[in-house]
Amino acid sequence: MSVQLESGWKAVLGSEFEKPYMQELKQFLVVEKRDHAVYPPGNLIFNAFNHTPFDKVKVTILGQDPYHNVGQAHGLSFSVPPGVGIPPSLRNMYQELVADIPGFQLPNHGDLTAWANRGVLLLNATLTVRAHTAGSHQGKGWEAFTDKAIAELSSRRQGIVFLLWGRYAKNKAALIDHRRHHILTAAHPSPFSAYSGFFGCRHFSKTNAFLAQQGLEPIDWQV
Repeated sequence: MSVQLESGWKAVLGSEFEKPYMQELKQFLVVEKRDHAVYPPGNLIFNAFNHTPFDKVKVTILGQDPYHNVGQAHGLSFSVPPGVGIPPSLRNMYQELVADIPGFQLPNHGDLTAWANRGVLLLNATLTVRAHTAGSHQGKGWEAFTDKAIAELSSRRQGIVFLLWGRYAKNKAALIDHRRHHILTAAHPSPFSAYSGFFGCRHFSKTNAFLAQQGLEPIDWQV
């Protein structure tokens, strides 16, 4: 696992790579890759950090783990590369955007790289997964690393909007100083729960309102 990390993130997370849990995680991945396909490719594991520098984060959207089918995962939560079918949760996010953001046009792709480049950290709690086996790399160390990333954003930055969808993501609110940041929670956009509070949450327009209150440029959500 060769690590190339944006300089701002490297400054706050670099020491994590020397800790025992990360050494154990590296060994786990070496063994795992011997016997199984692992997604995303190694050069894309830290894609979220490299597209959204530490000091440019305006919004954080937290996912659980990468998509586990061939060609889907590219290191950004909820996103898939161009040419890959739009996953159901992302379709529901687009549906909410149509209802929430005037003029939003339904994209014909699922690549959210543009959001990442505009200051939206698309972070999964677990950064790798075994092919076709959802949740297979949970509890191996990634959560300690990504929890540290959230905690560093909380303590060193101010005014970030955290979008926490579903029970798993909502539990991460404990890592965030609500006096320094804005936390918006809703049901997960999955087809199993979107009608239980995701649709109608208006998180995208609310995010932009919070940013505007701070004199920051709102997010252009069109992709």
